[in-house]
Amino acid sequence: MSKKFIFAVSMVLLVVSSATLAQTLTALKNQPPDGIIYTFQLTDGTVMAQGNNCSDFWRLTPDITGSYVNGTWTQLATLPSGYAPYASASAVLADGRLLLEGGEYSGCGAEFTLTNQGAIYDPTTNTWTTVTPPKDWNYIGDSPSTVLPNGDYVIGNKLTKQMRELNPKTMKWTSLPSKDKKDFDAEEGWTLLPNGSILTADVKAAPNSEIYTPSAKEWVTAGSTIVDLRSPSPYGCISYGPGGTLCYYPPGEIGPAILRPDGTVFATGSYTKSGNGPGNTAIYDSLTGTWTAGPVFPNGDNAGDSFAVLLTNGDVLVEGDSGTSYLFNGTTFTVGPSTPGSLMILPNGQVLVGGGRTEVYTSTGTYQTSWQPAISSYSSTVTPGSTYSISGTQFNGLSQAGAFGDEFQFATNYPLVQITNSSTKHVFYARTHNHSSMGVATGSETITTDFDVPSSIETGASTLVVIANGIPSAPVSITVQ
Repeated sequence: MSKKFIFAVSMVLLVVSSATLAQTLTALKNQPPDGIIYTFQLTDGTVMAQGNNCSDFWRLTPDITGSYVNGTWTQLATLPSGYAPYASASAVLADGRLLLEGGEYSGCGAEFTLTNQGAIYDPTTNTWTTVTPPKDWNYIGDSPSTVLPNGDYVIGNKLTKQMRELNPKTMKWTSLPSKDKKDFDAEEGWTLLPNGSILTADVKAAPNSEIYTPSAKEWVTAGSTIVDLRSPSPYGCISYGPGGTLCYYPPGEIGPAILRPDGTVFATGSYTKSGNGPGNTAIYDSLTGTWTAGPVFPNGDNAGDSFAVLLTNGDVLVEGDSGTSYLFNGTTFTVGPSTPGSLMILPNGQVLVGGGRTEVYTSTGTYQTSWQPAISSYSSTVTPGSTYSISGTQFNGLSQAGAFGDEFQFATNYPLVQITNSSTKHVFYARTHNHSSMGVATGSETITTDFDVPSSIETGASTLVVIANGIPSAPVSITVQ
């Protein structure tokens, strides 16, 4: 079950370390006209936000210096009539389009329907198109989903163990075997690993964890998470379907799980006692296939159905259900500022915090040079309005870099191209599309993407970088003619 976010800022005085004091929150100069439920990083450098009316979407465009704090909002096309989902599955695809599937609630939270509606947004035309649901899937709701390295979108059925795969080029669904899945997919989160497989910590079958390998098309156990990450469900039968004749029995909640640069997955938990209690965490080593217990949340907090992002310094910023954020550095927690709302890493390495007041969070520290994308092949001269290919390594970053407990997927593991005029220092983003991979931590594999040079770009000597999860490559020199 998802819960509506409470966007009131807590006035609790927290004792924080000197490292925490160096973190900053800066309010956007222009606040979103209809608030933010959650956001997506579009491949042209802008941010797309679902407004609080659920069917409305808004675009945040950074200013000419690349500042999102000073950015401006414009309204985008609304969803197809009758589709106003809250808590849906989602993904930005390799071609740059945004896919929404299902929704736990229809009517923007008014009805528990587990709708099977879906729509896809094309940023080049500012249009939504209805997506036909998978065959025989009458319900989708808040299902787990992810984009595989080959670019196909995979979604799990909330009510069963079934899986379906969508080919974005043909927009056709195919059935995937889900052999040996331990329990149904409800309330799970899926984390993409460097080898292209999917890790999940079970909710109904907790503390078991599982890995799905696309090539083998089967689930295998990944062992016990050591500690319990799921909360007990306070609900019995929740009615849905025709006349409310069907029952959904929620298995509990879990927190987000984030792959870190060292190959470990930091998995967070919901509360461990009925109605209260601190949340546990666990750490999965994808290199050794082993779990270890992580730190317990401070202040009796937990992260059931909440946001987490990977910062550019390798730490995980996870939001507690209290609205307080916490920094995990691989070993311990540090209490951070209040961030009661959505989180998403921006191209400049800041975190966009949606909520009652939209802000950007700036962390301390920085990335290691070995984490940067590296450009190997590019055009040294480009023309406004034209399309070019660019190649290199680690264009997808080392992680999907964003997660929620189950729904609200907002991964950012795809390349962005930023061009800066050497004379004016003005910043322009070139829309990327047709990424050759949607994997993570792709190492020495050569990744290619196409980028469209904006018609409005300034001419002259410039520098170009490829950005993944807020981390830029070393710049290369180009001429815009």
